[in-house]
Amino acid sequence: MGNARMPEPATALNHESTIVAVVELSARSWLVGAQVAGVPRQCRQKLAPSAEELLDHLDHLRQRAEKAGKRVSRVVVAYEAGRDGFWLARWLLGRGIEVYVIQPSSVPVDRRARRAKTDALDVEMLLRTTLAWLRGEPRVCSMVPIPSEVEEDGRRPSRERQDLIKERLAITNKIDGVLATLGVGGYRPLRRDRRERLEALRRPGGGPLPEHAKARLTRLLDRLELVLEQIGVLEEARDAVVARDAVPGGEADSLIRKLAGLKGIGPELATLLAWEAFVRPFRDRRALAAYAGLTGTPFDSGDRRREQGIGKAGNRRLRAALVELAWLWLRYQPDSALAAWFRRRTQAAGGRTRKVMIVALARKLFVALWRFCRDGTIPDGAALKTAPA
Repeated sequence: MGNARMPEPATALNHESTIVAVVELSARSWLVGAQVAGVPRQCRQKLAPSAEELLDHLDHLRQRAEKAGKRVSRVVVAYEAGRDGFWLARWLLGRGIEVYVIQPSSVPVDRRARRAKTDALDVEMLLRTTLAWLRGEPRVCSMVPIPSEVEEDGRRPSRERQDLIKERLAITNKIDGVLATLGVGGYRPLRRDRRERLEALRRPGGGPLPEHAKARLTRLLDRLELVLEQIGVLEEARDAVVARDAVPGGEADSLIRKLAGLKGIGPELATLLAWEAFVRPFRDRRALAAYAGLTGTPFDSGDRRREQGIGKAGNRRLRAALVELAWLWLRYQPDSALAAWFRRRTQAAGGRTRKVMIVALARKLFVALWRFCRDGTIPDGAALKTAPA
């Protein structure tokens, strides 16, 4: 699969033979800031949003360094993770450029209430941050592993299904809203007989639905049925991966089938966990929790100490799925050590404490499942699904 690896500087930074460039990406233009060997001032240039033009500009920077009497042996490019994804990083890597993708939330910013913000200032800040990271300064920022095209594409069906679920909810809410203005209730648009029931709907007093309202509801049902059809196609393909026990597949398929073998984990959660998390490497359990945004944010200054909750700076889809899985784990794995730990901590607790502790359980469960996928260690007391007779 060509899994991503945690980024580390290739070599120690030598300013006399290195070009370090950062790119501020936007739909209309790319602003490139660079530290060039032999050039005392920061080079800055606005380009058209084109990878070929960026490569030409890097060659131009190399020529400037050579004119200054420096021989460039290393070119480094960095940019923030965002709308453009990782295609540019993979494209540059294929042409021998050393590339890093910066986690935007890890870049320190001016904490004044009103700060100046321009693309030029952003580029300058990114360049300083990248240079510090290349020098080996700890915690100056975090770099995102660059996934392979296969890994990035593998996440799309699950994410598309989530988008379609939201679209389904939006359409059903619109249908309920139209009927509410007519005083009609009790209609269930997700039932198979939705069309027949629409024809049978009557307003208070027994009158039929108005012509234009009924036409709008019919068009909404057309959209709803298209969304339901697309969801069905995605779910059929997802379930086929779990069912292919004897057919060899990639690493992600193996992880999906492995996770789906545990009680409480269905095909959707297994697919999401595998593609969003377990196909990539993690340094340790702290890095794993940070990726899901499940790390704490303590406030400890002087004699004031309080816990501000989890950071929520990581993968929001993964975080939501883990909290959902934690509740399912309590139901389907009541004899597991993690479920017993949760019960001990929440015996006399109220609803708010249970909500806080379910996040703690989600983090512990995430680490336990990571170890299960990595080396086969089944979580203490967890039960596997039994094969049908």
